[in-house]
Amino acid sequence: MKHRVVALISGGKDSTFTILKCVQMGHDIVALAHLFPPDNKEEIDSYMYQTVGNKAVKEVAHALGVPFFHGLITGCAVTKGLQYSKTESDEVENLYELVKLIKSEVKCTAVCSGAIFSTYQKNRVENVCERLDLVSIAPLWQREQNALLQEMLDHLLEIRIIKVASIGLGNAHVGQTARNLIIHFNDINAKFGFNVCGEGGEYESLVTDCPLFSHRLVIESSRKVMHSYDDLSPVWYEKIDKIRLEEKPGLSKLTLKERLEVSLGHGSI
Repeated sequence: MKHRVVALISGGKDSTFTILKCVQMGHDIVALAHLFPPDNKEEIDSYMYQTVGNKAVKEVAHALGVPFFHGLITGCAVTKGLQYSKTESDEVENLYELVKLIKSEVKCTAVCSGAIFSTYQKNRVENVCERLDLVSIAPLWQREQNALLQEMLDHLLEIRIIKVASIGLGNAHVGQTARNLIIHFNDINAKFGFNVCGEGGEYESLVTDCPLFSHRLVIESSRKVMHSYDDLSPVWYEKIDKIRLEEKPGLSKLTLKERLEVSLGHGSI
């Protein structure tokens, strides 16, 4: 069944590739939804949402050319078990209110998310969808991580590492690309059981280019910030100070499906 999809977007590889997979499946992406942290913060260690790199999400939305809706994270993880039901002041309720707002303004039938192995996150998105009579779509769910990351790279996603929090990773890896680090990821996977897609919170990312984008993101100025210290795995993230969009000729007026076909060599402008 073809759906009109609200895409939950963080700017990272999982949510971006989920949009690409939905387009491949024949769905229409009708809105983008993102929740920002409060007080202009860069990182709040949310249980549900990637917040590092949030300053670039508007540029990602512009590159996709899909109506963009955003809200504020005012709650926290009040209910921390795998199962979830409506809970006052929980951060999930911020997502519920945002999707509810979108549904009141845009005709939609489904929500897509980039969940891979987090039952905690998937269950909460499904709870929001059930309450709003929407279908939850998670095309990356339980994919083998090595194959999934390679598929992302094969589909020409440019994945920038913007946060690290794992043994084997440090500030030197912040700002590098997954394409350049995939061999290192495999090495530390063999040594320490590292999750190649970062499903254990080992790293977070920003997609700076993708076949669906009409513009690529160019980071002109950024800083590396230590978020917390640990002898084995200090947490570092990239604070983006200046970013611009660089147009990719001939793509702006195309649909997402047409952009995908052209970029992957299956169509022409």
